Amino acid sequence: MDLGIAGRWALVCAASKGLGAGCAEALVGEGVHVVITARGEEALQAQAERLRALNPAVQVRSVVGDIATEAGRAAALAACPQVDILVNNAGGPPPGDFRDWDRAAWLAALEANMLTPIELIKATVDGMAQRGFGRVVNITSGAVKAPIDVLGLSNGARSGLTGFVAGLARQPRLAGRNVTINNLLPGAFDTERLGKTLAAGAAKSGQPLDELRARRMAAIPAQRFGSAAEFGALCAMLCSAQAGYLTGQNILLDGGAYPGTF
Repeated sequence: MDLGIAGRWALVCAASKGLGAGCAEALVGEGVHVVITARGEEALQAQAERLRALNPAVQVRSVVGDIATEAGRAAALAACPQVDILVNNAGGPPPGDFRDWDRAAWLAALEANMLTPIELIKATVDGMAQRGFGRVVNITSGAVKAPIDVLGLSNGARSGLTGFVAGLARQPRLAGRNVTINNLLPGAFDTERLGKTLAAGAAKSGQPLDELRARRMAAIPAQRFGSAAEFGALCAMLCSAQAGYLTGQNILLDGGAYPGTF
């Protein structure tokens, strides 16, 4: 299917690796020009080269910086001629016990996983509405649907973003102008972050890493972890011309791990 987005411009945050990279690759494959951001220059430039090789017909611009800072956001936005597609993404805050988190830890989580996406949305959606096309996809977490006790910082910050989007996405001046805002909620995906989490769990419990990994997969009805490529493909679908009637939704990608009906 032709998704009808070739020639548009996308800003994809935290796109040097993992799910952000998967989204950028899928969009480039559809002929979308992209601006990708990340804090690590070496990994970001390597990903930019991969994207250019994937589709030489598109423009790929890379901006090194922390998207959770005002300067990082300004640089990323300045590199994008116009933002038709915005993919909000940022690494999750560390796990732990809420008794150990001070105010600074909470503010850092809110800045990265709630306030930064809101600032980028604020900077782009009115232009999208004026042009009659816009797609915002926020990469949040399956923990928004089924909170994980040790991920309280993520649970709180991402749930705040989810509540904000629920109201904003339904404003007629956006939805009525073909601007959609949706959230993608990943479960267990085979990324560097998951690998580090499993390694930390193995070290703490004394269990062999392979056994812990196998046990985690066995608990997923799909019997495997997701791939960044399939996550990116669904992101691209949400950004398509055909997805204009889908907005304000939380789409869970977890291989069936969440056991609820709703």
